[in-house]
Parts: sequence; structure tokens; C-alpha cells
Amino acid sequence: QLKYRYLRGLDGKDWDTFAATLTPDVTAAYGDDLSFDGRDELVAWMRAHLTNDMITVHQVHHPEIDVDGDEAIGTWALMDRVILKDRRVLIEGASTYHDRYRRGADGDWRIAHTGYRRYYESSLSLDDIPSFTLTADRFATAAASG
Repeated sequence: QLKYRYLRGLDGKDWDTFAATLTPDVTAAYGDDLSFDGRDELVAWMRAHLTNDMITVHQVHHPEIDVDGDEAIGTWALMDRVILKDRRVLIEGASTYHDRYRRGADGDWRIAHTGYRRYYESSLSLDDIPSFTLTADRFATAAASG
């Protein structure tokens, strides 16, 4: 449930839920160019960059988790889709997450490291799909939705 909660917090822009899934000293590496040291740095970057102009959907499948006492490692297949509304671009990709988990003194598991390297990433201009319309948008502002 931990990884699912992490992604629900991320996609829902619920930064308290997202932060609660991470150890204070978490490390993260998303691809070759984006890495973080510490929960505060990671959460601040996500909050600043995953704005309401961006819709993200991350789905993980096929978990393989090995537990050893108060530590565990996990791999997950990832499929994700991102809609950049202001740029009218759709990005999708696939990766494998490689995670390390740690159980805290409170008994709760948290992510101590997470990251992936892409199998592929593609982008498509939504202008190439004249019929594309968002019929629901949880993150639309009142001013933008009329």
C-alpha cells in the first residue's frame, strides 16, 4: 500500500500524503537527470513543478518486494501519462521503479530510496488530435473553467 499511497499523493497533488510516505533522508533518481537528497527537497520540487497545469497518472503493477527485518527492497512496473495542458502535449512512458523501504520506530514503512530509468518515453502534440478535449479536470481553476 505504501507505493500506491505515494503515487496517489503525487497524482492528487496531496503533498502531505506524499511526504508522509518518505523517510526524512530519502533519495530519489528519476532517469539520468533528476535526483534528490532528502524529503524536503523532493517534496518542494514536486510541489513547484507538478502544478495544476499538469495532469499526471502513474500506475504501478507487478510488485516484487523482499522484506528483511525492518528493511525491504521492491521493484514495480510503471506506466505513466502526463498531460501538459498549457503546452497541449501528452507524454507517456514506461519504467521499472527500484525502491528501498525502511520501517520506522513508529512501525510504519516509508520509502528510503525510489527511482527509475525509462524503457521509453514518447510525446504527442494534442494539436495533432483535433478531437482531443478534457471532459473532466480535477485541477482546473474556477477562472479557467468558466
